[in-house]
Amino acid sequence: MKFILLQIFGMVMMAVGGQGVIRLLVDHDKPGLLGWLPGGFPAAFGGHVAIVVIGLLLGGWANDRAKAGGHLD
Repeated sequence: MKFILLQIFGMVMMAVGGQGVIRLLVDHDKPGLLGWLPGGFPAAFGGHVAIVVIGLLLGGWANDRAKAGGHLD
């Protein structure tokens, strides 16, 4: 059950980060969720990309673990 929840969390991270990347590419002046980071556009963009990559890795790892444990058929 915990690996399924981690997989869901990874997918949510990918969705939030992906939305942030697309929004930043369209409008550079609104950093959104990561607007508190110093460094402006590059820092916010890098942060959103990092969220996408971490979410991708977490979701994939959790999926593999859930399949190995027999939780997903």
